[in-house]
Amino acid sequence: RGTALQPLFKMSYSCSKVGDPRPGQPYTGGNFCAFLPDNKEGQKTAVLLKKAFEHGLTFQIKTCNGEERVTWGLIPHKTSWGGGKARNGYPDAQYLREVCTVL
Repeated sequence: RGTALQPLFKMSYSCSKVGDPRPGQPYTGGNFCAFLPDNKEGQKTAVLLKKAFEHGLTFQIKTCNGEERVTWGLIPHKTSWGGGKARNGYPDAQYLREVCTVL
């Protein structure tokens, strides 16, 4: 399927802050992996996604089954190589253009 960049985000346990659903409450982290094509557009998108991460826009904290958890935020990420757009995967010819618009 070709070479892919694989940004890996590791969010550990911590406490939520002001603006989160329950400030001061501990939350569960996790490992998150997203895929980009290894081409000029994919590399440009990776730079924008890194900036979004540095500004705290990549993830959000949500309550799930009574527990605070880190989840993906509003920026769309491709979390698999297959399954198409409906399953957050490829093929999706519009993804890079759409994510760059969001970013």
